Amino acid sequence: MGYVPGRFDRDGAEDMDRIAKTIFAPIYPVIAQQIIERCGISRGRCLDIGSGPGSLGIALAQASALAVTLLDSSPEMIAIAGGNVREAGLSGRVALLSGDVHDIPLPDRSVDLAVSRGSLFFWEDLPRAFSEIHRVLAPGGTAYVGGGFGTAELRDTIAATMERANPDWRSFRDRNLGADNRERVAGILENLGFRHRLVSDDSGFWVVMEKEG
Repeated sequence: MGYVPGRFDRDGAEDMDRIAKTIFAPIYPVIAQQIIERCGISRGRCLDIGSGPGSLGIALAQASALAVTLLDSSPEMIAIAGGNVREAGLSGRVALLSGDVHDIPLPDRSVDLAVSRGSLFFWEDLPRAFSEIHRVLAPGGTAYVGGGFGTAELRDTIAATMERANPDWRSFRDRNLGADNRERVAGILENLGFRHRLVSDDSGFWVVMEKEG
């Protein structure tokens, strides 16, 4: 499954929601717990960028005291995410926001935790996107963005299922999570001068960017 933010019609959005609730469903609680443990943030305001149907943001809200905002540029995805939030009983703690990572419609220093799974690989201007994320992070805040499946077992199980439907799926995944892309992202972050570290392990490829207090 490749998520191209803002490029969904209703059928495409519904298809992504279906996959997130079936094949990909086990990964979101695992990744949410990894984010909480690795970032050390379990309360405050969380922004899920390119949130799609809201699966990761909802999992984070369920696993913590975070107030979560789901940011997506697709009206179809926002509508589906709203239904998922209501179904999870989280309308009081999970909000919806239409917008794009390149121009996040939030004030400076307003987010304690920014997360994104899968949309990084489709951002058209990575320096601008990372700069926007850094801008909205509060002092002491952390961003955790990238892609992955939480564990090697989940990765391999999902890969086998997805490849049966699309033989090119593994090459798409490997291109996004591979060394060339990791080096490209690392170079951009070095040039920006933002405090960061890269995680590349069985959980996936993740950028952990911290804003000094």
